[in-house]
Parts: sequence; C-alpha cells; structure tokens
Amino acid sequence: MKFETKAIHVGEEPNLKEGGSGDVVVPIHLSSTFARREVEKPTGGYEYSRSGNPTRHTLEKRLAVLENARFGLAFSSGLAAETVLCMTLLKSGDHVIAFDDLYGGTKRLFNTIFNRNFGVEFSYVDARDKENIKRGIKENTRLIWLETPTNPLMRLCDLKGISGIAGEKGILTVVDNTFMSPYFQRPLDFGIDIVVHSTTKYLNGHSDSVGGAIMLSDEDIYNKLKFNQNAIGAILSPFDSYMVLRGIKTLAIRMDRHSQNAIDIARYLESHPKVRNVYYPGLKSHPQFEMARRQMSGFGGMISFEMDGGLEEARAFLEGLRIFSLAESLGGVESLIEHPALMTHASIPKEEREKVGITDSLIRVSVGIEDVDDLKEDLDNALRRV
Repeated sequence: MKFETKAIHVGEEPNLKEGGSGDVVVPIHLSSTFARREVEKPTGGYEYSRSGNPTRHTLEKRLAVLENARFGLAFSSGLAAETVLCMTLLKSGDHVIAFDDLYGGTKRLFNTIFNRNFGVEFSYVDARDKENIKRGIKENTRLIWLETPTNPLMRLCDLKGISGIAGEKGILTVVDNTFMSPYFQRPLDFGIDIVVHSTTKYLNGHSDSVGGAIMLSDEDIYNKLKFNQNAIGAILSPFDSYMVLRGIKTLAIRMDRHSQNAIDIARYLESHPKVRNVYYPGLKSHPQFEMARRQMSGFGGMISFEMDGGLEEARAFLEGLRIFSLAESLGGVESLIEHPALMTHASIPKEEREKVGITDSLIRVSVGIEDVDDLKEDLDNALRRV
C-alpha cells in the first residue's frame, strides 16, 4: 500500500460486521471511562481514556505506519512527547549528545529541566560532521538527539552514518522529523531508533490542534513509553486525535504544494539584493544539497534567510507583511513568518544563539499552500519598506 493510501485508510477501515456501524470516518470517542460486563475484562481492552481511547488508538496506528514503525504514541504536545521519552530513557548521570542547532523549546527542556533538575548532562555539537558525534561520545552517553533539517538554520546530518556510529556503541538515536514529515523523510529507514514529531505542525496541518507523537519499532521501549505516558497523563485528547487524523489524510498533497511554493520563494529570495543568505535544502547553493537528495524525497516548506542589516531592518520587514502572518509555529496551510531570536528561540541566551548562527537578521518562513505569486508579491512589498 502506497503512502497516500495508508494516510487515508490505515486504522479507519469501516466495520461492516453485524452490529458494526460502517463509519467511514472514525468517531470521536469522548467517553472518559468504559463499562464492562466482567470485573476483570475491559470491554475491547479499554478502561479509562488516559490509558487508552479508540480515537487516539486509531491515530497511533496511522502514525506508526507512516514512519514505517511498529508502534506509535500520541501526546498532548511535542514537548510532552519529548519529556516522556527523556524520562523513560535517561537517569541522573547519563549523557546526551544533541545537534547544536535545535528548536528552542527542546533546548529549554534539556537545559532547565533535565540538566538542572534531574542531573542529565547534555553536549551540543555540530552534527553536520558525523565525526563530531563520534568525538563527543563518553562512557555514559545514552542518547543522540538530532533534527534534520534543523530549526531554524536548516542544517542536515547524515542519518545512516550517525545511526551506524551509535549502533556500534549501543547508543539510542532520536530524530525530530517535524520539518520534513514522514512524507519526505523516514529516519527509521536509515537505522534511527526513535522518531518524534510535533503533530501541531505538518501532520495536522491546519494550525488548530496542539499535539506530539513518538514512532518506533522496539517493543520493549514502546511498552515503557506507553506505561509512562499513562502514569504521567501526557495523552492527546480524542478531539485532537480526530483533528490530526483528518489532517493526515491530505498530508501528501499538502507537502507537495508546500515544497513547490518553497523552492520558488527560496529562489526569489536568493536573487533579492536585500537578502544576504538563504537556507533551504532544495537550493543547489545549500552546502548539503546532495545529502538532502539522498535521504529526503522532497525539500519541505521551511526556509530561513538573513537580511542585510540587523534587528530594525528585520522588524520593518516583518511588520510590513500582509499575507504572511507574523506568528510562531509552522506547517499549516497558511504562510507564517517569525524572528527566531525574539520569538521561537528567545529562551536561548543571546551569546549561545549567535554562536550557532541565529542572528538578529535571521528570519524563518513556513511557506503555506497559497498562490505563490501572491506570496512573492507580499514579500516584495515588505522588503521595499526596508
């Protein structure tokens, strides 16, 4: 079964047996608890919606199949998924190697919660060179945490190469695959152990649901994660599960349009005299363009670029836009734009941001599926203000 078909049908097959309702779309099971006839036998395996819910279960089946994984879990947010994952796999004294360019919320979680409160050590390296990963491994290294492309600088890392290094040392690998979605990239196919997503973004795709997901194939780790998800209570609601299921049905056609628009806009920005640098893996000028072609089937809808000038020029440009919404988040059908240093990565100290490359002139764009000529006209009008 091809990706587009799985995205519509897996987990949502109509029940045509006697007594079944034949629903083409899975119902939203809002019940918080489930009755049973026998004291020790839950009906259909369901007891209480924190432990399991039919709508969420349907979503988790679909999440798994999209990433070519055996198991999927749906959480109340991407950070909730990351929290349960870290609490399950790490303990005080453990060491984690992470890409130095990460989503600001992930770094905040690592540095202020797991390092400060739980004694987990984190080392940030430029994972574009897999040798930096190898050099960073210690006796207590338990996890390698990656984004590819990274947020916000669109840097890539060698999934197959890093998974090979980790496998030799018995270290688990995690990839945040939010930017590409399973449509354009499936890290487990390259030997990665665990994939995480913010379902808020491309999987849902309409900026109206907050959620997170974990996909993996190791049954032992899955059982531990599921136990902790229930114990902590970090579950996605039935309604949000339904919303993500509905969004996933159009994931393939949305991602194709996001990518088509993004490459057009990236080329436009690259040729603009007021733009200094454009970071998009689909441009031949991207230093890792060939790597992107090897491990991704498309280039996605995320672009970052640096303007000539500094903060005031960036502010004038951003406040001059009319179609692009100045807002955090990404992956919706509408185009969004933001200033990482003041918005999504503001929790990272300025010196640390600048060391990685997040300057006051850096802009991050989530290209939507609107008419691309309207989007370019909006960008052009705003750039004229600078």
